[in-house]
Amino acid sequence: MLESKKEALLSELVAQLCAERNFAFPQVQGSDELWQHFRALVNTRQPAPISPFWLEKQDELLSGLLAQAGISSLDDAAVSPLNPRIRLWQGDITRLAVDGIVNAANSQMLGCWQPGHFCIDNAIHTFAGVQLRLECAQLMQAQGHEEPTGHAKITGGYNLPAKHVIHTVGPIYNPALPDIGKYKLMSSYLQCLDMAQENGLKSLAFCCISTGVFGYPKGPAAKVAVDTVQRWLKATQAQMDVVFNVFGDEDLQIYRRLLGF
Repeated sequence: MLESKKEALLSELVAQLCAERNFAFPQVQGSDELWQHFRALVNTRQPAPISPFWLEKQDELLSGLLAQAGISSLDDAAVSPLNPRIRLWQGDITRLAVDGIVNAANSQMLGCWQPGHFCIDNAIHTFAGVQLRLECAQLMQAQGHEEPTGHAKITGGYNLPAKHVIHTVGPIYNPALPDIGKYKLMSSYLQCLDMAQENGLKSLAFCCISTGVFGYPKGPAAKVAVDTVQRWLKATQAQMDVVFNVFGDEDLQIYRRLLGF
């Protein structure tokens, strides 16, 4: 995407977001600063409809950014020597074209409200578009209560290359109660797998659930993830490809060891 086109789209989008909240248009220079303001405004925007014209411009921006960053497919993920149905991929999950990706959500299920936060929940909602928060809000309103730990919901992927997002609430790690944490983490993985199968998904990419701000130790969490997926694939004989998506090198080495690379 040309910088001039990106800047023009961002200016239009930010102007309307500011107008709906009676904010002054920010004094910024260039597309990078405009992007930071755009992201902050959508991260903190309440789930509500917005004009079709704005959505069209947002979708044009996000699709252009995705094309610029590049889309990865299932074929880019390395097949585990232990199981041909399990793959490992290092990269940004918002660029992965699979049937479903897993989002490590919180119990509100409305995405991360902290502007520009580094968490995967923030990234997925930002690059999917504001439509995702609205669908999540509708699901939660119909449910009438917060999502329990270890449970999951499925939504569309909108501007993501993934067709669907499965949002799960992993456990907040408590070293005094490791068995409860392990059980709830297993439940998150199983709920996502079952939901993917029920909805006809043939490929599902997992992030590292609960190992970010929820504090679950990376090694034990990865072992729960791999063991649970292997047992589920064996028990169900599901024709589904499961990808473990990692971002950092530490997680990559942990999963490489567990998956027999």
